[in-house]
Amino acid sequence: MAVKVLFFGDIGIDDAIALIYSHLNEEVELAGVVGDYGNVPREAAISSVHYLLDLLGLTGKLKVIGGAETPMTGEEPAFYPDIHGEYGLGPIIPGVYEGVIENFFEIVRLIEKYQDELVIVNVGRLTSLATMFILYRSLMSKVKHYYIMGGAFWVPGNVTAVSEANIHADPIAADIVFTYADGVTVFPLNVTDHAIVTPKMADEIANKGEMKIVKTLIDYYYEFYKKRNPNLIGSPIHDLLPVMAAVDDSMFSYQMLPVHVVTSREDPHRGHTIADIRSYSTPKAKRHRVALQFDYFSFYRRFMSTMTGGAFNG
Repeated sequence: MAVKVLFFGDIGIDDAIALIYSHLNEEVELAGVVGDYGNVPREAAISSVHYLLDLLGLTGKLKVIGGAETPMTGEEPAFYPDIHGEYGLGPIIPGVYEGVIENFFEIVRLIEKYQDELVIVNVGRLTSLATMFILYRSLMSKVKHYYIMGGAFWVPGNVTAVSEANIHADPIAADIVFTYADGVTVFPLNVTDHAIVTPKMADEIANKGEMKIVKTLIDYYYEFYKKRNPNLIGSPIHDLLPVMAAVDDSMFSYQMLPVHVVTSREDPHRGHTIADIRSYSTPKAKRHRVALQFDYFSFYRRFMSTMTGGAFNG
């Protein structure tokens, strides 16, 4: 039976690849998509979701839900069109979606419909998910599992020296989720920085796969990463890993860790995810499963097989 996934994303290129992968993988059943601010403004994210669903032949078949516009910090969000493009789809401009956006309560309906079958994959800012815990804490206990892309543990951040973008953009929301959610698996930069897709892989997908847009997106993404670090052989598709793990998490190695988020706006370490690994400390602290290592060849084989439509061993 396919895993029922409610996808929260701040649509950027890696979010888009994760959504396409979800559709192509028969073991995933998308139940809905929540479009948040983050890589691009919420309205652009929603437009891009509808564009992708139309491309995938899913228009009208699943809920598209308008999520948060701003973080719980009260700050104006920063966007990243230089990395992801104006709409989060690289050079593609889908145009403004003019349908319903203000339908946040649909998340409640989906959880009530699927209850213990539903998995939430959150690969963007955590504002919308935290809002659900503020408003519907008991309802959220009916979600089977949470797979979250975010954080950096003992490795460099990608916004500051210690902070990853999803957590840094709204550390208050992240702290709420880590405080109240049970059944959480976190995919920090420790693993997602290594989920590399190379231009050669993109060419292979274009030659063998159905979704030609994938090469356009990955090539655009790589241009940014190549400028930032000429030594990179490809670009990290961070948001793929939580979707993959929702189906089969065996390619990862985990530790159960208490996760504390630095939330102060004035603190230069804002957004830092801290785990206390002392065996004798905070024995009653809530612990979450954190992925710290993964098998790249398993990632490569599964990703390429799904995206090309056939068994792929290299």
